[in-house]
Amino acid sequence: MSTRDQAQEPSLFKPPEDAVPLAERLRPRSFDEIQGQEHLLGPEGIIRRMLEGGHIRSMIFWGPPGTGKTTLARLLATKIDARFIQINAISSGVKELREIISEAEHELRMGKRTVLFIDEIHRFNKSQQAALLKSVENGTLVLIGATTENPSFEVISPLLSRTGVYVLESLTEKDLLAILDKALIQDEVLKQAVLNEEAQEELIRQCGGDARTMLNALEVAFDISESRESYNISRDTIKEAYQTHHYRYDRAGEEHYNTISAFIKSIRGSEPDAALYYLARMLEAGEDPKFIARRLIVLASEDIGNAEPYALTLATASFTAVDYVGMPEASIILAQAATFLSGCPKSNASYKAIGNAIDEVRKRPDVPVPMHLRNAPTQLMKDLGYGKHYKYSHDQSEDEKEQHFLPIELKEKVFYKPKDIGRESNIKKYLEKIWKKRRNNKD
Repeated sequence: MSTRDQAQEPSLFKPPEDAVPLAERLRPRSFDEIQGQEHLLGPEGIIRRMLEGGHIRSMIFWGPPGTGKTTLARLLATKIDARFIQINAISSGVKELREIISEAEHELRMGKRTVLFIDEIHRFNKSQQAALLKSVENGTLVLIGATTENPSFEVISPLLSRTGVYVLESLTEKDLLAILDKALIQDEVLKQAVLNEEAQEELIRQCGGDARTMLNALEVAFDISESRESYNISRDTIKEAYQTHHYRYDRAGEEHYNTISAFIKSIRGSEPDAALYYLARMLEAGEDPKFIARRLIVLASEDIGNAEPYALTLATASFTAVDYVGMPEASIILAQAATFLSGCPKSNASYKAIGNAIDEVRKRPDVPVPMHLRNAPTQLMKDLGYGKHYKYSHDQSEDEKEQHFLPIELKEKVFYKPKDIGRESNIKKYLEKIWKKRRNNKD
C-alpha cells in the first residue's frame, strides 16, 4: 500500500456535505459544459481532435487562474478511462513522484493508463521535473501540468520537448455570464438569490476573468445577504464580498513583464495616457515603485538620449524621490516622470552608437591605439614616439579637426549618428561642421 493510500488521522472538524464550495459544485461534468477555450475544444480544436483520434499525450496547460485547467485535466482522464492522480507542486516531492510512477507502471501492465495532473508545475525544481522525464517519454503516464507562469521560463527544456504546451485564454464576459446564469439557475443553494444587472456587472468586472474568484465572491455575497434576511444581492454587497480587487499580475511572472513592456513602449511612443494606464496597473497590483523608477532611468538614456539630456537628470531625481517618500506619494512622482518622458523628443542614437562600437571591438579587438594618443609617463615611451604629434584640442580651429582619434584602420567609421530632433539636432550640426567624414556619411 502506498503512502497516499494509508489511513489519515481523523479530522477534528468534518464539514457538512452541502459545504462543498460553489466552484466545485458547478465544475463541468463534460467538455460541452466548459465555457471558453474554443480554440482547444471546438470542432477544430487540437484537444478535441486528439480525443477523436484516441490519442492523448503529455501536455502543459498555461493560462490565468480560473480558466479551467484542472477541470480539463479531469475530463481528459475520464474520456480515456484512465486513473486520475492530482498533486500540487508546492507540497509534493521526488519520493511521492517515484511512488506514483511505480504505481503507474503496475497499472499499465494491467491495462490501465494513469493521468498525473500537477498543479503549479512551475514550482517544481529542476530535479523534481527531471524525475518525470523517463516516465513521460516512455508513456508510463500521461503528464498534464498546469501553470500560470510562462513555461519557457519555469519548465526545463527536456520536459518541454516531451510535452505540448497549450494556452488557455482568459474567460470573456460572455463566458463568465454563462457560468453565473448556471449558478443562479441550477445550484440548489443559490436558486433563492436575486442579482440585479448592476450586481452582475460588478461581480464580473472585479473577478479579473477568473471564474473561481467570481463564484467564491458570489457565494460570500449570498452568505452575508442571507444573514441580513434578504436574498437580494446588490452591487454594494458584491463589493463587500470582494474586499480587494483581483489583478492578474505576478511581480515575478508573465504579467509583470508584459505590463512593464507596455509601459516602456508607450513612453517610447510618446503616448502619456497609455503610460499612465500601465503605471496605474502596476502600482495597484503592488509593483515595487523603485523597479519602475529604475526602468525610467534606462529609458531616459536609451530612448531619449541627447534629444533631451535633462530627461536623464529628471529620471534619476525621480528614483531618489521615490526612494525617499515611498508609496502612495511615489505614484505622483512616477506620474510626473512618465508624462515628461512621454512628451520628450526621442532619439536612440547614443544607444545604437555604443552597440555599433561594441560590435566593431568584438570584430577587431586588437587594433592598436594611435601613437599620438598614447600616454608617455616614461622617457622610454617618449623615445618610442608615444604621444608625439598630439595636438591639444583647445588650441585647434573649430572649423575642421586636423587630427584623427580613431585607430587608422577605423578612421572613417561613424558610430554615433545624431538625429535631427530636439537638442540633438544642435549636436548633429556641430559635429558635421568639424568632421568631414560626418558630412560624407549621411546614411
